Amino acid sequence: MEQATFAAGCFWGVEETFYETDGVTATRVGYTGGGLDSPTYQQVCAGDTGHAEAVLVTFDPEVISYQALVELFFKSHDPTQRNGQGVDIGPQYRSVIFYHNAAQYATALNVKEALDHSGRFRSSIVTEITPATQFWDAEEYHQKYYQKNSCGCGF
Repeated sequence: MEQATFAAGCFWGVEETFYETDGVTATRVGYTGGGLDSPTYQQVCAGDTGHAEAVLVTFDPEVISYQALVELFFKSHDPTQRNGQGVDIGPQYRSVIFYHNAAQYATALNVKEALDHSGRFRSSIVTEITPATQFWDAEEYHQKYYQKNSCGCGF
């Protein structure tokens, strides 16, 4: 198994996108990319910890490739919106690929550059590609949120 980490707005919907994907064996929502140890949801939501709401994805590379996960990531949100997605605004909702090794970095960069030059988006992609750092699990009530709570919002 391998791991991948993505941030693309509120982690509830991002987790659901990956959770339902063949080859993904586990997902955890949490916080990463900032400087505060053991952050809480309230601290991250304040927007000054440097952390992003993110999803740690465990996947079987014999079933789904990292490239396919990166492509799904770009299809699942607006990578041209800086510091937010939809009504979720702030640096904690930024678009980020946190790579775990050199191969992931190269793949993420290649996919991003290809999409940026494809004409698919009217604006440039602002998604950050940065090394994975300590991942702090979010509080348990955030894990598999859409599995636990029927929201009627399409997830």
